[in-house]
Amino acid sequence: ARRKLLVALGLCALVGPLHVLAQQPGKIPLIGVLRGGSSSDPFVEAFRRGLRDLGYVEGKNIQIEYRYAEGKSDRLPNLAAELVRIKSDVIVIADTPAIRAAKNATRETPIVMAVVADPVAAGLIASLARPGGNITGLSNLAPELDRKRLELLKETLPNVTRVAWVWDPGNPALTIRLKEMQAAAQVLGLKLQALEVRNPKELESAFEAAIRERAGALSVPAVMVGSYRRQIVDFAAMKRLPLFYDTKEFAERAGGVMSYGPDFADLFRRAATYVDKILKGAKPADLPVEQPTKFELVVNMKTAKALGIKIPNSILVRADKVIK
Repeated sequence: ARRKLLVALGLCALVGPLHVLAQQPGKIPLIGVLRGGSSSDPFVEAFRRGLRDLGYVEGKNIQIEYRYAEGKSDRLPNLAAELVRIKSDVIVIADTPAIRAAKNATRETPIVMAVVADPVAAGLIASLARPGGNITGLSNLAPELDRKRLELLKETLPNVTRVAWVWDPGNPALTIRLKEMQAAAQVLGLKLQALEVRNPKELESAFEAAIRERAGALSVPAVMVGSYRRQIVDFAAMKRLPLFYDTKEFAERAGGVMSYGPDFADLFRRAATYVDKILKGAKPADLPVEQPTKFELVVNMKTAKALGIKIPNSILVRADKVIK
């Protein structure tokens, strides 16, 4: 009987500590978010919503650290290094220069791309099917869509012959898109005026060039809007210059006449599924890069009327959303 008692006590001693250890909370995963624009970015909330849909509650079972370059690309390397230094479990990024900065900062920390034009051409991954390395996520097919946007612009404004396009030569994705835009413009009989903007100081001179050359419309990639939204919207309104975007959020909220492209908010939301898989043990190298399957044409009739633009019925009947 004494021996049975000792065995029972021994088992209690073993089981007791194990039970206590099982109740101790583990390390809360840390997600780093790096954006080239400002904290007013409308897409980060979509990413947070995606996490919530998967059961993650910020501050409870997940932590998120945000870093914004505020349109200053030279800050990206330090911000990326900082997210690595604080031991982020996953870093979520959308801008190609930011992803490149993070890739240079770490080859180990998983990186999830939320929206990238052509990650293969930019040298970020080996292929869409097997990205290799520590980077995976989503591509927005931007170069392939630029021709369609110019076609819609020409159909809407048949008398326009010159279109200004705001871009940053330091962004490899925009360099790729510029070539597509130039080729498409030539076919459509348009003159594409590429306005180089590397920092806020160059924005004013770019605007002056657009007016000097009498651009009839202004096309702005989402990555540039994220950095210079207020200035772009104010300039276009002052000069009564039609704005064309590649994502619906800016057609709805940033004075655009029209937008055509994938649902960026949905792409950011889907980025959360990659984070979830990686936190559960998946390796970025084995997770194929996904592409959008739905593209939306949004027309802002309110803005068009204010500018005296009559949107053709051929555009309206194809629009997924018309803002009145």
